[in-house]
Amino acid sequence: MSDLKINEVGILYVVATPIGNLADITLRALETLKKVDAIAAEDTRHTAGLLNHYGISKKLIAVHEHNEHQSAEKLLALLQQGESIALVTDAGTPGISDPGAVVVNVVRNAGVKVIPIAGASAVITALSASGITQNGFYFHGFLPASGAARRKVLEHLKSQTVTLVFYEAPHRIVECVNDIATVLGGERMLTIARELTKTYETIYSCTAEQAEVWLKSDLNHQRGEFVLLVEAAIKAESEAVPEETVNVLKLLLNELPLKQAVKLATEISHEKKNALYALALKIKE
Repeated sequence: MSDLKINEVGILYVVATPIGNLADITLRALETLKKVDAIAAEDTRHTAGLLNHYGISKKLIAVHEHNEHQSAEKLLALLQQGESIALVTDAGTPGISDPGAVVVNVVRNAGVKVIPIAGASAVITALSASGITQNGFYFHGFLPASGAARRKVLEHLKSQTVTLVFYEAPHRIVECVNDIATVLGGERMLTIARELTKTYETIYSCTAEQAEVWLKSDLNHQRGEFVLLVEAAIKAESEAVPEETVNVLKLLLNELPLKQAVKLATEISHEKKNALYALALKIKE
């Protein structure tokens, strides 16, 4: 929203905080927390622990999922009066499956400057240590708590040809991995990352159908906050054929035997012969 008139007096800083290990906070984040007038926090008691650890004393304002809309207006009023505010959540970056996006939207629409202070992210942390080589990922966040709703969402994501990334709570983790195996396929590789950067950090990879056995082999495996990384769907070669090549192949199949049509279509389009042959079989069927 580059056309907004920016008010330089009050500034909202969106500050990423550690996802576990308190040492994983940036120097810039600490500097920001020290200089602002107030800190808007998801859980003031949790944030107080972080601030005490670094000897920082600031006014704390509660901003959580149940009061975010009302709090956004309160924070905006303080910003417009010239106060600078840091927005934090319990762990990681505000607005990413955590409160914060509503506040940022209200503040930016009012023309007040918003500055992100980059830092920890459970998604990137899990991906970096997973060894997954597939290009791209789709971050969904938390799946629905209801089994039926969760399976419906997974069904919509089933054909995604990038790694799927979910957050999950400990009391739903077993049900969740079972639904992943049922809907997306038990053969899909699944990386379970729990308690990232904390004492009992665990990163375990298995097929989706093996996940329940691992989780139940030790009750500790079901504790903590989870990031789940699900192997991408394999895209059929025939699905990657451009539409114009498909049309050419159809015309050739109307006039020529299958093998000859595929050979000629390959020479014309320079597409892979195997992909065109598989597509030709589907067209004939």
